Amino acid sequence: MKSSVETIDPTRVKLSIEAPFAELKPSVDEAYREIAKQVNVPGFRRGKVPSRIIDQRVGRPVVLQEAVNNSLDDFYRGALTEHDLTPLGQPEVEVQEVPGLDGKDEGDLKVTIEVDVAPAVELPAYDSIEVEVDSVEVTDEDVQQQLDELRERFGTLVSVDRPAAKGDFVTLDLTAKIDDEQVDDASDISYEVGSGSMLEGMDEALDGLSEGEETTFETTLAGGEHAGETSSVTLAVKSVKVRELPEVDDEFAQLASEFDTVEELREDLRTQAAEKKEFDQGVEARDKVLEALLERIDPPVPSKVVEDEVHRHLEGENRLEDDEHRAEVTEETTRNLRTQFVLDAVVKAEGIEVSQPELIEYIINASQQYGMNPNQFAQMLDQQGQVPALMGDVARRKGLAEVLAGAIVKDPEGNVIDMTAFHD
Repeated sequence: MKSSVETIDPTRVKLSIEAPFAELKPSVDEAYREIAKQVNVPGFRRGKVPSRIIDQRVGRPVVLQEAVNNSLDDFYRGALTEHDLTPLGQPEVEVQEVPGLDGKDEGDLKVTIEVDVAPAVELPAYDSIEVEVDSVEVTDEDVQQQLDELRERFGTLVSVDRPAAKGDFVTLDLTAKIDDEQVDDASDISYEVGSGSMLEGMDEALDGLSEGEETTFETTLAGGEHAGETSSVTLAVKSVKVRELPEVDDEFAQLASEFDTVEELREDLRTQAAEKKEFDQGVEARDKVLEALLERIDPPVPSKVVEDEVHRHLEGENRLEDDEHRAEVTEETTRNLRTQFVLDAVVKAEGIEVSQPELIEYIINASQQYGMNPNQFAQMLDQQGQVPALMGDVARRKGLAEVLAGAIVKDPEGNVIDMTAFHD
């Protein structure tokens, strides 16, 4: 097989493929065997019908078309590999000549294929990228915040005889009506006043309400079959409680940790705060390096690929007519593709590969985000054919880590920070 490539534009090419009949012959023989299993010819057992009889009964063009269809993908993949192209979207195929139609096993299969491809990306030197990130400095306030959060986990709720205020916990019954028709109700709901985690206007309605009192307010329902509709909601407060925090002493340190004294606990919390700030600094550096890389490189994006992806997204949300949302999704999809092109170029330039342990670790972490068993999550990904895409994601993460390690990252004081050990 021989092939040539014509660049139509930076993200679309036309492949011209020529394959001699000899390379098509195995697929022709296989096509004869398959058709022989399907036709009934008196005097011949199924599957044993000679090719000349099949030519008479079915027609040689049908056999050759079947052979071309079965072999075309291999020729196409071979041409992509030969010219180092990464296809995007579905190819448009035109078969121009099929050999052997005259009954002779000679001639060339000639095919042209147009397809969108990933653009060529020229990477800058990584050390030409310089970003500034926040410094890692643990203050007493950071340690106190960690300590307060720990105290809250060991706090107890105690009933109080006063109106509810921000930060209090109330137990309440809720009833929602639309045009005097009850559409929802719930009992014994525990809610932190001021958290804003339920209905709009609920915090304002509860503020100042005491045990045994109720109130009604208008709001927009956030979920269920009446989501987006205006409802009259009645809240009946059954109790008001405040969280009492334990005293910070050695007894609390022993209760809440493996340490015997408060000083030991504070020192450990300081270490934890430092680790968190270092991680946050790494995330900040990674994001800023990626942004700087994208500012240096502006690869073209195939409009058809973007349009198809946006259409699938909006169709899944049943929002095809939402022009404002379409613009948002188009912008996000374009950026994601640009990021993919750039990081794929890094992966290729660095010869990055994904090991099985790395893939397994990624799957385990992803499964936890979805609250699924890792094995079941892995099986689902495999059944959906998502494993190659997942490996691509892992490779791009490794690629970005390579860029981050080579870039110059400084704190506000101008100190260079070593990012070679940072892992997301």
